[in-house]
Amino acid sequence: MSQKTTFKVDQKIVYPSQGVGKILEIKEKMFKDVMMLYYVIYLDVSDMTIMIPVDKAEELGIRAIVSPDEAKKALELISQDFEPIPSDWKLRYQINLDLLKQGSVVDIATIVRSLYHRSKIKELPILERKLYDSARKLLEDEITYSLNLPREEVEALIHTHLEPLGAENPEAEDQLTETDEDDSFIDDTDLDDEDDSDDSEDMEE
Repeated sequence: MSQKTTFKVDQKIVYPSQGVGKILEIKEKMFKDVMMLYYVIYLDVSDMTIMIPVDKAEELGIRAIVSPDEAKKALELISQDFEPIPSDWKLRYQINLDLLKQGSVVDIATIVRSLYHRSKIKELPILERKLYDSARKLLEDEITYSLNLPREEVEALIHTHLEPLGAENPEAEDQLTETDEDDSFIDDTDLDDEDDSDDSEDMEE
């Protein structure tokens, strides 16, 4: 195994839009007559084991779990003020979907903060609600592992940091339009991260 690897066996990692995983092993496998090195990753949220080529990991955004200090900064971020978000939900959705795919803990916290605040003013369209739920679950998972805390405690911490933003915001209400009503035209398969299908494969038990 001469190829350099960024991650080690048993290391916890984040796979953007897929969740927190653990490197089970690093193994070689033949692919199209070429011997390639793969990370074998177990994803807790989906209870699934996948194989990712080592040389594709960075391109796919796979990264290490953030440090405790960075996790605490993400918690602080979700309780801070922020710029007004677009009133056009379709634009809002695309912006946040791009952030989710980038996958840094700051990106994820930004999605959670903005969509939580929006949901306190007006119910989110279905796709935005799914995106919010995915981002919040990712944030909960990473902070849980980073701070080594019980999941229930992390859920309470996130709620405590978000709740000050839950009050009615007259300025935000002024931005409301009827563009939130119809979310049927967007294909929600974006949340399934199907673009990664060529670079990873499920392992059959």
